[in-house]
Amino acid sequence: MSDLPSIIRKHVLKNAFDYGKANAGAIVGKVIAESPDCKKDMKSTMAAINAEISRVSKLDKSAIEKEMGDFEYVEKKEEKKGLDIPGAEQGKVVVRYPPEPNGWPHIGHAKAFCLSWSIAKKYGGKIMLRWDDTNPEAEKAEYLDAIRSGIKWLQIDYDEEKYCSDYIPQMYELCAKLISQGDAYFCKCRQEDVSKGREDMARCTCFGQSPDAHLSEWNKMLNGTTPEGGGTIRLKGDMASQNTVMRDPTLFRILTTPHYRQGSKFRVWPTYDFQGSVMDSILGITQPIRSKEYELRDELYVYLLKKLGLRVPQMISISRLAIKNAPISKRLLRPLVESGKLWGWDDPRLPTLAGLERRGIMPQAIRDFVLAFGISKVESEPDMEALLAENRKLLDPISPHYFFVADPVELKVEGLEHQEIELKLHPKKDMGMRPVAVSSTLYIPKADAAAFKVGDIFRLKDLCNVQIDAIDTSGRIVGRHVPDSTVPKKIQWVSTDKIPCTALIPGDLLDASGEFNTESLKSAEGFCEGACVNIKQGDIIQFERFGFCRLDKTEGGSLTFVFSC
Repeated sequence: MSDLPSIIRKHVLKNAFDYGKANAGAIVGKVIAESPDCKKDMKSTMAAINAEISRVSKLDKSAIEKEMGDFEYVEKKEEKKGLDIPGAEQGKVVVRYPPEPNGWPHIGHAKAFCLSWSIAKKYGGKIMLRWDDTNPEAEKAEYLDAIRSGIKWLQIDYDEEKYCSDYIPQMYELCAKLISQGDAYFCKCRQEDVSKGREDMARCTCFGQSPDAHLSEWNKMLNGTTPEGGGTIRLKGDMASQNTVMRDPTLFRILTTPHYRQGSKFRVWPTYDFQGSVMDSILGITQPIRSKEYELRDELYVYLLKKLGLRVPQMISISRLAIKNAPISKRLLRPLVESGKLWGWDDPRLPTLAGLERRGIMPQAIRDFVLAFGISKVESEPDMEALLAENRKLLDPISPHYFFVADPVELKVEGLEHQEIELKLHPKKDMGMRPVAVSSTLYIPKADAAAFKVGDIFRLKDLCNVQIDAIDTSGRIVGRHVPDSTVPKKIQWVSTDKIPCTALIPGDLLDASGEFNTESLKSAEGFCEGACVNIKQGDIIQFERFGFCRLDKTEGGSLTFVFSC
């Protein structure tokens, strides 16, 4: 491991240059890739990485770039996974977004939506927003609005909109056809008996009736004679199949809860196994994307359509996408939202599209992130840093720069006159200038001030050099303006036009044990420069040497930002 210090230095410099602040988590993987032996003593390796990060954090960008000249950086060009669909015909592809309106859209939905959209665009096809709204117990109109907003925010579109609940009469006709053919039957068994029979591979005695008798019971379900829980319609599958899905699955059940859209018009509702396959076929979907979790149900999908004499679409199976320690399960998240531990479904700690938007994640970053996985069944659980890296690439060239001072320490600079200067809004792009007030009383970050001692010289970024003459017991620093010279450290500052400011920093929602992380939202309190008064709610800016932040709210003369990346 003789080259380890050099390898660490190389990657710390590159990470700091690219993102303004080096991140140990993003660096360690690259170090291990070049020096696998360092894994034998990870404690020492991480200590060396953090020590180098501390050293490099004191350099300005030009000094970092100069040191990078000691190394050769070969940019790894990743080939994006393709979206080629064997057999797909140009101009004839029809895909769908099939959300159930039972919750807020999240990063997993974004993957399926963006893949479907990209396939349709590639083949000159059509896109349908199809609401899988056949479970009245779980669905609400508010979720339709949230999903439509999410799709619009992703900057993808669709050609038409359909509701599966509008097709219930057609689905009733198809169910009657199955019963008449002897391929489905009325079952009055209790749920626990159904489950035991499927486990024992034994069909219940309900099947022994004639098709006409089963049709009669079906009509009783429809006309209200049979109470809720009094019976279901099951497919005659294969009770001996090793695929448990094929052991006489339920196709229709009675639900008397009013539907958000249909009211009490229908009382018998299809299960997803029936609705999903039938609606793909009758609506002309050619290439439906299905999550890998449904792979065992694909056999049932095809079997059912063939029994009905309906066209079988070309299914595309993909893996689910979940971000490590950022769960998408409504069962897990709803108690956190309802208990007040989270702000709501748009909490920036959540991987919901509304939460990601509130965190300052760009729609293109999400599209690029999810499309990078392509059409693949390989399971993936990247951490949030992978998405944030995509976001930084997009924000860096477009975000105006400002100063933010966390945990401010007062600095009195003798010889510094009251004045107003202008600083660039962006170091490379022509975004104009911003006015900044200067006085002899300034404020600098506590993290920087804590490292200073009397006699040290540092530079107030874009202003002047200061030599420290005294540090009192409260930490207040007194210094004087000294002639410009090359100094090792530049720091951010604010002056009398300061604005009280809070930067909320989202972290992993879950801890290592999978429980709610009580430290998942931290905050940095301090001052930002007066020019920030012109920032509008929702704007994303870069606080130099801190990171990209989105203005969440303005209240009582104070600004609250959410740290993005």
